[in-house]
Amino acid sequence: MRIVIVKKLFGSYIGFTFYPFIFVVKGKHSLKLMRHEYIHAMQQKEMLVIPFYIVYLLNYIFNLVYYRLDIKRAYRNICFEREAYENEYDANYLKYRKKWSWTKYF
Repeated sequence: MRIVIVKKLFGSYIGFTFYPFIFVVKGKHSLKLMRHEYIHAMQQKEMLVIPFYIVYLLNYIFNLVYYRLDIKRAYRNICFEREAYENEYDANYLKYRKKWSWTKYF
């Protein structure tokens, strides 16, 4: 995994993963953020990157309809984000995480 420090990302994001790169805003990274992004890296790796983004986008669009265009709620309930947010505080999660763990968050 390569960590790339940047001055700014799009919107208010402070971290973004595009396997095998993790982009983080200078001075804003933390262990919690890095764990969150590493979870995304594992998700992308097991899905071969491009299918990850297709499923991510489709899940987001579905959530927008389901949550009546509540952008924040739709984003937080994307299955990949749910796995990452739920486990970003667990320092050992990546050690015991099973492949395709994100599927239980649908």
